Amino acid sequence: MKTAEQVTFGGSSLDRAGEVRANPQVIKLMMRAADTRAIVFWRGKPLIHKSRPATLMRVPLDHPILADAAEDMILLGREDGAAVFAYDISSWEPAELDTLALGGFLDPSEQHHPATADDQVFVELRRTMTWLNPRDAELAATGRAIFSWHEAHGFCAKCGAASDMSHAGWQRNCPACNASHFPRTDPVVIMLITHGDNVLMGRSPGWPQGMYSLLAGFVEPGETLEAAVRREVFEESGVRVGEVGYLSSQPWPFPASLMFGCFGQATSEEINIDPVEIEDAMWVSRDEMMQAFAGEHPKILPARKGAIAHFLLENWLADTLD
Repeated sequence: MKTAEQVTFGGSSLDRAGEVRANPQVIKLMMRAADTRAIVFWRGKPLIHKSRPATLMRVPLDHPILADAAEDMILLGREDGAAVFAYDISSWEPAELDTLALGGFLDPSEQHHPATADDQVFVELRRTMTWLNPRDAELAATGRAIFSWHEAHGFCAKCGAASDMSHAGWQRNCPACNASHFPRTDPVVIMLITHGDNVLMGRSPGWPQGMYSLLAGFVEPGETLEAAVRREVFEESGVRVGEVGYLSSQPWPFPASLMFGCFGQATSEEINIDPVEIEDAMWVSRDEMMQAFAGEHPKILPARKGAIAHFLLENWLADTLD
């Protein structure tokens, strides 16, 4: 696709400074530089300025909010030569915290730290991903995904001992058995499956009423993307797929997936869902999908903006998949 990198979280050409991660002296120099900035996270939520468009906050390393930060930080990269680090202040406990909202499908709550201005708040990235420009979105997604990985991988997968962060946050080393561990990214196929002028849509249990999306599933070890598309579609819907091709990809930091957007030509129409996998599936015509995108469909809500499903469907409707 000519527009492949226009998908949310992709295409900002961030300089990730990978060549200096293993050099502690360079990292120290970066942290002393006056133009170095920090991006701050609280329990996976980035600190943003609620302007429109919203902006990801970049604070100097002597900002008082970092007094609540954990010792370990992550080098995200460079912007115009200046280093950008990610810091986590999840140990900070906001006043009057709405714990019921945290961890929901789309957490609407906002947390304000007393060291920041009133319009600078921690907001769920799913909610704000379309508010941010491509660079801010990529930085926020990267920081969120890496912190999630560290949170879930504090112990060596080989011997079980506590491991240590290294390489500016991009590696964990085990002091007991000397094993090294690297950030995990889970490959997921998400499929635009068509039959004539219809597209296959499904919904998972627990999704908001009316929410449908393209079918998706994890790629298994030893499996190609094409095979994963055919297997997942058949397992979830009973539909057989013939030709398969790649369209676009999207980093999806919830918690750490890489979505491979693919197209597939269905060779059968009958739907027979696996209720363990999905709650419902249906063929939706191009006209009906246009209704859904306009907010006028009686049953289906438009795919969420920012998600690759919305991007693929939008290009399908516009005949710009090639």
